[in-house]
Amino acid sequence: MKNILVPVGASKNELSNLQYAVDFAEAFGAKLYVVQVYNVYTKAGTMIKIDHILEEDTLDYLNNVVSKINKKNVEIVVKALKGKLIDTLEKACKSANIDLILVEPRTYTENDDLFLGKTSGKIVKQTSIPTIIVPEGYVFKPIENILMAVKSAIIKKEGVLAPLQTIKSNFKAVVNLLLVKTPYYCDGDFDVNEELSNIASEISFSENPTTYHGVLEHYKLHNPDMLCVVRRKRGFFMKKWEKNQIYKKDFNSNLPVLVLSELK
Repeated sequence: MKNILVPVGASKNELSNLQYAVDFAEAFGAKLYVVQVYNVYTKAGTMIKIDHILEEDTLDYLNNVVSKINKKNVEIVVKALKGKLIDTLEKACKSANIDLILVEPRTYTENDDLFLGKTSGKIVKQTSIPTIIVPEGYVFKPIENILMAVKSAIIKKEGVLAPLQTIKSNFKAVVNLLLVKTPYYCDGDFDVNEELSNIASEISFSENPTTYHGVLEHYKLHNPDMLCVVRRKRGFFMKKWEKNQIYKKDFNSNLPVLVLSELK
């Protein structure tokens, strides 16, 4: 894991989230890209573009935020990116060979009843890059126990487990795989291939309406300090991810959540 990207908004949690990102990047010897995406406007009644002003203001804001954290020995690159959020982040990730995005649940000050706000929800749901959702105010600590919950263990994409494998290897963590049988279960969903079997120290089974219910059932048993789920059309959050926002009453986590790309 060499390059990590952190989108910065204007939330009350931005400093603690950025400090977590620095600490996490240091653990891997990774470079950290701190970015903010801004839109392009034309001043009303004129043809004077003000995007250059927005770029300068954005860079000033980011540099000010970075100046307030302990940068340790991490190389930090600050970027103001112009364009639409998801398209721009995708291009930036491709250009910088980003391995992982670290995002706070709400990148802007929003409803306290929300777990994921609109911006963070878009990033988690719509980008193809593996993402870690870092709880508000969470302080970095080495990851020792990971609970990975899936309703299907079928893997068709190469490299999709790489972030999980890297985190496991770096921290010498234990990975507990939870296979949840939901009403959408198909024959073969619990056929664990060699790659995933080599990662998992233990495999458990559960039958629940959703994968999330399976997590709730096994959470205390495994006592993880990171959750790992899969981004998919009908995956971990089911209908909850049909909208970008997710309310705390539907899902909440006081642990970092690693969201892998689709397995199929």
